[in-house]
Amino acid sequence: MTRIIADISVSLDGFVTGPGPGPESGLGAGGDALHTWAFSDDPDDRRLLREATARSGAVVLGRRLFDLVDGPGGWNDETGYGAGEVGKPAFVVVTSTPPAAVRLADLDWTFVTTGLADAIAAARTRAEAASAARGTDLDVVLMGGGATVGSAVAAGLVSTLSLHLAPVLLGSGTPLFPPHTPQRPLTQRSVLRTSTSTHLVYDVG
Repeated sequence: MTRIIADISVSLDGFVTGPGPGPESGLGAGGDALHTWAFSDDPDDRRLLREATARSGAVVLGRRLFDLVDGPGGWNDETGYGAGEVGKPAFVVVTSTPPAAVRLADLDWTFVTTGLADAIAAARTRAEAASAARGTDLDVVLMGGGATVGSAVAAGLVSTLSLHLAPVLLGSGTPLFPPHTPQRPLTQRSVLRTSTSTHLVYDVG
């Protein structure tokens, strides 16, 4: 079964970037601490990253995050989705206007201009096709940014919420959930504490 998983790193005070995120500093001041777990040598962190990315059939991201990863200082041969733990899933970008050109032309990009729900539907189609081709269940992963993930959870478009809780207080930045987010019942499925983070997985009602 294809799950729709919102997967994001967050500070203890609820921010997914530090203050002042922008083209030169996508995670803002101090925001790199949120992703320490993804590059650590802790065996549990490595296993979690490997298992999660291996199940990625398609990945959804917002336009601001796309501009960062496709920009001059973005992903390259050494860094990218899953920090080298996975191949190349399809990527679906929610945007009002597709870019004129793509730097990372070796990746499979789809640009959806009709909203987040349609982008997730397109990603589900790609993930299900990849599942059939590989003979195993693959997921749709919403990797960010914060507005994309928070809006998807608020709209009831997500079945699983995977949070990587970093031991840091950022004070300000991009909040994970917008103000007045509707109530959503959560069922806790797993908790994994590593040397760098606390990894939490919830089913979303």
